[in-house]
Amino acid sequence: MIAGTLTRYFGLRFLSAVLLVFFGIFGLVALIDYIEMMRRASDVPNVSAILVAKTSFYRVPQVTERILPFCVLIGAMSCYLNLSRRLELVVARSAGMSAWQFIAPAVMVAFLFGVVATTVYNPISALLQERSKRFEAELFGRSTDAQSGGPFWLSQRNDDGQAIINAKSSRDQGVSLNGVTVFSFDKEGRFLNRVDARAAVLEPGLWRLLDARIYVLGTLPADRAEYRLKTNLTSEQVRESFATPETVPFWELPLYIKIAEHAGLVASGYRLQFQKLLARPFLMAAMVFLAAAVSLRFFRFGGVQKMVLSGVGAGFLLYVLSKVTEDLTKAELMHPVAAAWLPVLVGGLTGFIALLYQEDG
Repeated sequence: MIAGTLTRYFGLRFLSAVLLVFFGIFGLVALIDYIEMMRRASDVPNVSAILVAKTSFYRVPQVTERILPFCVLIGAMSCYLNLSRRLELVVARSAGMSAWQFIAPAVMVAFLFGVVATTVYNPISALLQERSKRFEAELFGRSTDAQSGGPFWLSQRNDDGQAIINAKSSRDQGVSLNGVTVFSFDKEGRFLNRVDARAAVLEPGLWRLLDARIYVLGTLPADRAEYRLKTNLTSEQVRESFATPETVPFWELPLYIKIAEHAGLVASGYRLQFQKLLARPFLMAAMVFLAAAVSLRFFRFGGVQKMVLSGVGAGFLLYVLSKVTEDLTKAELMHPVAAAWLPVLVGGLTGFIALLYQEDG
């Protein structure tokens, strides 16, 4: 009974510490992003403060999603340091509990936290990110400050020749583009014209370019309110070029991978994102082991500050490792499965071995 009560107590303490760190960082990021958005919108006439707030707030979940492992790491270290400072860990050890027993609740809670972050939080953040792009386009209109996530490139070929499309930003997973430039060539590869447009919308069989300016060799530029460019691309094929893996919800990633394979496109980015989301619960658990390895030292032994700094440094090195493996995957030098799971194995084994050495000698 005592062990069960202590298990629930340690689990709730860990969860409250992680949530406190997460919401603290969420609020700080939201405040900084809102201030930056207000600065960018200061030149926009008749700007709506509510629209600016919504645009900024909808961007925050995807930013904070990237630092979820650090929230678990910092929350776990804070939890165990407080328990050690208040001698609660000493009482737990005297009651017959080992370090593995009061770490187990945090590991289970962190794993479930990772499952919720993958299956619930990720789709919500991807949806809000798309809405943020719509609000940003509505807010800035023609302004170049609305660029985000670009530039993007796309090539299409049909009976009339080839066209290369460049866009500064995209919305609705590539169906709507902003800051568009189109270079058109004939069947023999000779340059025909260049079209600059404020926006482009994909419709069945054509791109509809809005507020277009057409440049043809030997003639003056011509302005058109609307310019139609033939295409044989579907919305699914366009999404493969303009949709970044981070903006695709977890539940839709298998479909994007399948579409990319059928279209003969490289799907390594979507595979890596899918594997990273699958590995996220285990990465959260690995962060608990790292935190426990540097925060279970008794305060009276001293050296707590060095242990905490070493834990933060280990988390930073793990982040660098994940970025390196991600870049290797994008360069097709490493398999996405290895790139996603290698940081999990390194972090988990490092924390487990260090904790094993400290507790069991």
